[in-house]
Amino acid sequence: MSDNTNNPTKKTSPNPRMIAYRVLMRVESEGGYSNISLNEALAGAKPEPRDKAFITRLVYGVLEKTEYTDHVISSYTKANAHIEPEVRCILRMAVYQMVFMNTPDSAAVNESVNLAKKLKLFRATGFINGLLRSFIRDGRQIKLPDRTKQPERYLSIKYSCPEWLVKLWRKSYGEDICEKILTSLEGRPPIFFRTNTTRVSTDALVKNLEAAGVKAAVSAVIPDCLAVEEAGDITVLPDYKNGFFHVQDGSSQLCCAIASPEKGSVVYDVCAAPGGKSFSLAELMGNDGRVISCDIHPHRVELIAEGAGRLGLSCVEPTLRDALGECEPERADLVLCDVPCSGLGIIRRKPDIKRKPQSETEGLPQLQLRILQNSAQLVRKGGRLVYSTCTLNPAENLSVIAKFLAGNGDFEPCPIELPDGIVRAIDEPDYTFTIFPHIFNTDGFFIATLRRKD
Repeated sequence: MSDNTNNPTKKTSPNPRMIAYRVLMRVESEGGYSNISLNEALAGAKPEPRDKAFITRLVYGVLEKTEYTDHVISSYTKANAHIEPEVRCILRMAVYQMVFMNTPDSAAVNESVNLAKKLKLFRATGFINGLLRSFIRDGRQIKLPDRTKQPERYLSIKYSCPEWLVKLWRKSYGEDICEKILTSLEGRPPIFFRTNTTRVSTDALVKNLEAAGVKAAVSAVIPDCLAVEEAGDITVLPDYKNGFFHVQDGSSQLCCAIASPEKGSVVYDVCAAPGGKSFSLAELMGNDGRVISCDIHPHRVELIAEGAGRLGLSCVEPTLRDALGECEPERADLVLCDVPCSGLGIIRRKPDIKRKPQSETEGLPQLQLRILQNSAQLVRKGGRLVYSTCTLNPAENLSVIAKFLAGNGDFEPCPIELPDGIVRAIDEPDYTFTIFPHIFNTDGFFIATLRRKD
């Protein structure tokens, strides 16, 4: 990292640890989104590229490993519950640097003490110094809880995931799948492109991307889906400017493939922004028909319009609409209802989701059911209703569908025809499909398909 303290003629760079600290405290105290808070801090401080990379890794790393770092802290103090949030944040940053970033022990300790002094936490400097040096003397090793006696606590600390979430997944999907989900959250998610098949073939797109220095691998099971590496700034790629692809996770692409809209049909995407599913549906229809792409926020409707324009998808109709608002009944052949959810399937993209209290998820199933019931009015007789979430929580998934079917006798389950090579990882009804992150290295996802009776 930059250090200009010995050169008074050089402009002093902002302290990267201070920037990371302020972002983390904002996320914790204000409940802000880490990506927004981080981007705003970086835009204001304008750190050098090396410092920017350090800050970014430290912020996301501390958020990802909170349970682990807190376990280290609690192992070296009897007053764990009384540690001030500001002091705990400094300690989390120090432990993360030592264990996961290979920061020299002396640098991690000294910079943490200096940070406390700059924040006028003078009374805490001795405590911070002593705790960290005790951790170093023990070889930076900690003892995990006994897995046999405390399996959920063990998994929570080992994979740094809230215990309530470990309990949920373990109870819902079993020990094996629970641990595989937790393991998958430790890696960085790949970037997926969806070929705009109205303009280019997938094979041609792969060749174009490789010529531009972007590694692209075609999915063996998800049609026209590419997992890409070393993409860099995609907006400068000629194929992006030409509208040959859009960015969309593989699970969302699979959802659209399962929805399988027909050419010339009328489709509603009731919670559409930023538009990825609408674009995929339009491409599957050969840009022939109508895709009414809805969102409640005007600026997000504009995003849909911009994306559709770049891709040349004239059948996409960006529409300002509340998913709970009035609707014209029985006009759609297909309605995609991708509802707001807890996002437990996209934690590795948004690690601060783990920091949200469990109570924030409790009211979501009621909202999801209301959106589903309202959207169902749009479906014509014989038409289909597809419900989806990017979460792994049965209360938001199968339970919502079960309640909907119980109260809407004019709808019936519609079995899902899975593409070749795809099988279910759990025992579930044939009209639902749960996608786990470890299966295709995609986001966690849930899909259910229903049909309005003739």
